[in-house]
Amino acid sequence: MNQKITLGERLRYMFDKSMAAGPIALIGWLTLMTLAVMVIATIVFVVTGAANPGSDPLGVGEGLWQSLMRTMDPGTMAGDTDWTFRIIALAVTLSGIFIFSALIGILSAGINDRLIMLRKGRSRVLESGHTIIFNWSASIFDIISELAIANESERRPRVVIMAVRDKVEMEDEIADKLPHLGKLKVICRSGDPTDLYDLAIVSPHASKSIIVLSPSADDPDAAVVKTILALIHDPKRRPEPYRIAAEIRSARNAEMAKVVGGGEVQLVMADELLSRIVVHSSRQSGLSAVYSELLDFDGSEIYVSPQPGLTGLTFREAALAYPACALIGLARDDGKVRLNPPADAIVTADDRPILIAEDDTTIRAAEPPAGAIDAGALRDCAPRAKNPERTLILGWYHRGAIVARELSRFVAPGSLLTIAAEIDGLAAEIQDLDISGDDMAVKFVDCDSSSRAVLARLDIPSYDHVMVLSYSDTMTAQAADTRTLVTLLHLRQIAEASGRHISVVSEMADVRNRELAEVTRADDFVVSNKLISLMLAQSSENRYLSAIFDELLDESGCEIAMRPVEDYVALGTPVNFYTVIESALRRKEVAFGYARRQDEGAAPDPRKMGGVVVNPVKSEALIWRPGDRIIVLAED
Repeated sequence: MNQKITLGERLRYMFDKSMAAGPIALIGWLTLMTLAVMVIATIVFVVTGAANPGSDPLGVGEGLWQSLMRTMDPGTMAGDTDWTFRIIALAVTLSGIFIFSALIGILSAGINDRLIMLRKGRSRVLESGHTIIFNWSASIFDIISELAIANESERRPRVVIMAVRDKVEMEDEIADKLPHLGKLKVICRSGDPTDLYDLAIVSPHASKSIIVLSPSADDPDAAVVKTILALIHDPKRRPEPYRIAAEIRSARNAEMAKVVGGGEVQLVMADELLSRIVVHSSRQSGLSAVYSELLDFDGSEIYVSPQPGLTGLTFREAALAYPACALIGLARDDGKVRLNPPADAIVTADDRPILIAEDDTTIRAAEPPAGAIDAGALRDCAPRAKNPERTLILGWYHRGAIVARELSRFVAPGSLLTIAAEIDGLAAEIQDLDISGDDMAVKFVDCDSSSRAVLARLDIPSYDHVMVLSYSDTMTAQAADTRTLVTLLHLRQIAEASGRHISVVSEMADVRNRELAEVTRADDFVVSNKLISLMLAQSSENRYLSAIFDELLDESGCEIAMRPVEDYVALGTPVNFYTVIESALRRKEVAFGYARRQDEGAAPDPRKMGGVVVNPVKSEALIWRPGDRIIVLAED
């Protein structure tokens, strides 16, 4: 049986529905109440003929006006003298006080709600040609700094950040850590980068490039892939392809990300990149400085641009045709790259040269000067036998397994890797390491790797290479770096006591701790967050960079090597870099820099890149000394 609905219930329901409209509905009801009070008061004024002494009775128009004035301003009735008029005016004034008090409260609450919404960062970004950064991590500050340098020539550079964080907190932290960004303006928004509605807030359809950082989550790669999926398959997306640079932690998820993103995404595989740099830096001091120089926007960097004047030349002729930049490979419009192609390969009209240059304005081809190559200074390299190596790893984290696998690819038979760390369950993980071939044995020592007594028992001077890895999986960045610094100080004391040089490379989580680490006199420092930041920033500006570094990281591709200068040119006599390039080309390599020998006992100076020079002026003649090295791209 249907229950009968009363008129009162129906009216209350209609009133409730109107209230759902928010402050606008409340203001509407208050307006109706004001009009009702004015009409009732006017009727009473007209019917009673009430008026102040000496005044004519009020008409309809004047009654409405007087009622409105007394509703808005209680002081208006101060001059009333007739008691009938006073009573009516008092009723109108009391009604006005109630109505306008409610109105002020509603307006105040509405303004407060709007301020709260603005604080939440939910308003749409009305920018174009901006760079978007999704998610928040320790890398974000270095990325913003690099983008500020890269966009110095832009008229109105903008970076928009969206993360699941409070907008004001993000703005305050950026202002505190990056007070000097020049023309670059940073805009923050709070939202979920995997949500289509939230993505629309930052206007990706109008962006120049997009960077997707790995978030602090249980499965960060899944969040990154979902963000890429939302961008690529958004029904309202733009028809032009996006330029997306995304950070992927595990190589296992790279294939899925490539399938989802297609040609619109460049992947930066953080673990693979950092692990390889750590291994190569341990074997070649100064290599991390080379990577840093190639990746940051301050100094020489990688450019890919059409150079019609090279069409028809051999790669050897093209490599010698640039006096102020270094040619290292060729790229195609489809994104494929060839690093260190054969010297007799012909440059076609479809090839885009891959160049290392100080700035795009310095990319100018010119005939090498007459007699630029000193044939008498060229040297042939005798093959060197590979000897077994002893490597020690102090500390451990999730990239340790990749470091061990990468190291096993390069060592000679009979080599030994000793891992000394203090982590529960690590012994079982060491047994399951994926080691390439049988050339390297692995030994595990469960110990406190930052203890001086433990390090003394490990016989540090007997090892050819020492790597100090960060305990970043089990500690905060600062705590892990503190432990690394303590270990490095102990290693320095052990080296001084033994009278031997110990090759040490360490990884820092925070770039600010690198200056503190200088006193330890380690050979090289790999700052993980900094390198990832540089790679992401560069990839967002250069669509070929990911393919270039894929080639460098691939086991069958080229790699950056630092080799003795005596393998290329004569020592003790002035030789220019044209001659070095020619010697390298004869060895099927591309030379693009050098590392000068450091004074004995001097601490490496990161600000001077440890004697590393990338993209030197080719005409400058240097007297090469034993211990100097040439930086080349080569196939090992």
